[in-house]
Amino acid sequence: MALELSPANKIGPNGRSIDRDAIAEIFAEIAIEAAVAVMAVYSCDSHARRKPDKSPVCDADENAEAIILERLAARLPELPVLAEEAAAHGKKTVPGSTFILVDPVDGTREFLSHNGEFTINIGLIVEGEPRAGVVYAPALRQLWVGGAKASSCIVAPGAPLPPPSERREIHVRPAPRQGLTALASRSHSDPETEAFLAQLPIHERRAAGSSLKFCAVAEGDADVYPRFGQTMEWDTAAGDAVLRAAGGIVLDREQRPLQYGKAGAQFRNGPFVAWGDPRASVA
Repeated sequence: MALELSPANKIGPNGRSIDRDAIAEIFAEIAIEAAVAVMAVYSCDSHARRKPDKSPVCDADENAEAIILERLAARLPELPVLAEEAAAHGKKTVPGSTFILVDPVDGTREFLSHNGEFTINIGLIVEGEPRAGVVYAPALRQLWVGGAKASSCIVAPGAPLPPPSERREIHVRPAPRQGLTALASRSHSDPETEAFLAQLPIHERRAAGSSLKFCAVAEGDADVYPRFGQTMEWDTAAGDAVLRAAGGIVLDREQRPLQYGKAGAQFRNGPFVAWGDPRASVA
């Protein structure tokens, strides 16, 4: 991949450089294109069904993933890809430490309930860290992009990607003195999450679906998002990349940054907490 690099934007294992901003731009263009297929299903019968793990899947998941995989193969052929629906059919082998994670419709329950809170997620992993990612909410026409920095913009499915000059740079906020705004999953609640939040100075609590929670923290609209139920790496990589680019952090149970490429765990995440202000995690 022959890309011009700035010193601050060089990453990559074994001396190989990758332009994370250029890759994030490619991800964004692909997500916007795939959203056309997602929204084509949104207003009609999506043929919802259950996968072997009992999680829901519908035509939008499969149609969008097919587009994303085809475009990634054409534009970033050097990078292996792990995608949710392909993994559900047994394809969970990722060679090397640099790869792409794809969730074609994160928040399928939200998609099926027609509340708009679902996203298309594409993230780049390098040496266990999310280094570039996009989260696109097509029903809301909202795009978040994370590379060396984080930004957001409004764009309709299938429309041209607005240039960086037309996007709003986003940052996390310091933990407010009056207390934290906490986000919880709209579809997944558990006693451990409730116990964790009870220990914090929570001023406000809101529910949201999919990776929108990471993005709300990234743009300073919320402060903390705990998740103790099971998630997969493709669920979190893109939102994690956006949040880290905006100055936040996602920590595991041992207070370490959440790691990716956990093949031995079948790419499952353990419990994690996403923080806007990293200092709040040790308060």
